[in-house]
Amino acid sequence: MTDHPAAAAPRAVASVDDAMAHAVELATRGPSWGPNPRVGCVLLAPSAAGAPERTVLAEGWHRGAGTPHAEAAALAAAREAGVDVRGATAVVTLEPCNHTGRTGPCAVALEQAGVAEVVYAVADPNPVAAGGAEHLASRGVRTELRPTSAATELTHAWATAAAAGRPYVILKTATTLDGRVAAADGSSRWITGPEARTHAHEVRATVDAIAVGTGTVAADDPALTARRPGGGLAAHQPLRVVVGRRDVPPAARLRTEEGGALVHLATHDVTEVLAALAAREVRTLLVEGGPRLATAFLDAGVVDELHAYVAPVLLGAGRGAVGDLGVTTLADAPRWRTHDVRRLGDDVLLTARTHPSPSRPTAQEA
Repeated sequence: MTDHPAAAAPRAVASVDDAMAHAVELATRGPSWGPNPRVGCVLLAPSAAGAPERTVLAEGWHRGAGTPHAEAAALAAAREAGVDVRGATAVVTLEPCNHTGRTGPCAVALEQAGVAEVVYAVADPNPVAAGGAEHLASRGVRTELRPTSAATELTHAWATAAAAGRPYVILKTATTLDGRVAAADGSSRWITGPEARTHAHEVRATVDAIAVGTGTVAADDPALTARRPGGGLAAHQPLRVVVGRRDVPPAARLRTEEGGALVHLATHDVTEVLAALAAREVRTLLVEGGPRLATAFLDAGVVDELHAYVAPVLLGAGRGAVGDLGVTTLADAPRWRTHDVRRLGDDVLLTARTHPSPSRPTAQEA
């Protein structure tokens, strides 16, 4: 496999908007984990005498850290196919970067290739890499920010992490209808059914890291692997993070079973945890428990997204999903915005976010 996709066979597209939709589809082929966002790029030929249809010259997407960015991949594909991109329009899901890191700045590459126009859907929130549109405009390249909900959703977690300077935090809970994570005798396997557990493994396979506390390691001895429905390991295994001062036992499954690297952070300080993971280029962190760790992240105000798996089960007693958050009146309770609700077998998954979802209208917009 080469570092960039082959040039697309020339084909007509109805509009720049259709090219953007295709760029989003290209971007989804890249990995959802890692320090870089998923980005797609489509290079369109200049409009012929104002005709509404444009021809695709080349396309590309980012395949992960250390590989060419989407714009560079599309330009390389065009060169490989002998396609002239001078005067072309680059349609990109994210503002071209203006930073030299593992690869060179895409804004400069587009300008030097002779691209006449750049249309992008999301402004780069990363202060280190932002400024690509400004650079292009200063060199006479037309630029246009044309937001789309699909492109914004695609980069939501990465953009939130980049703006905050810390990992995007997803808190997972699996509870009964009355908010219990275990019965009075401590039993907790399994509150949710197989469909919910399969979905939870699918989420694990999309994040950079999973975190649990040392109490959960002692009580449940989890492996913290991402598995396929048949039981085999998924292609991507996130870092397995244990938070707390107690040692991870030598015989723990975290040490004996194959999976992501084990990272033990001997602290109870959420800020220290996030800083340590950010230093490892973790962009998405899935916090799976237990209740003490969940409470710490909630109390610190750093939970960006909730995954609440709820089973139609009632216990009436037992351990709750979270501890005391210091809320004494309903008006002070932290609230999220519902992003999605879906049925998984007999269970329900509620996904909620701290900020309004880019792909769902607010009450005022509806």
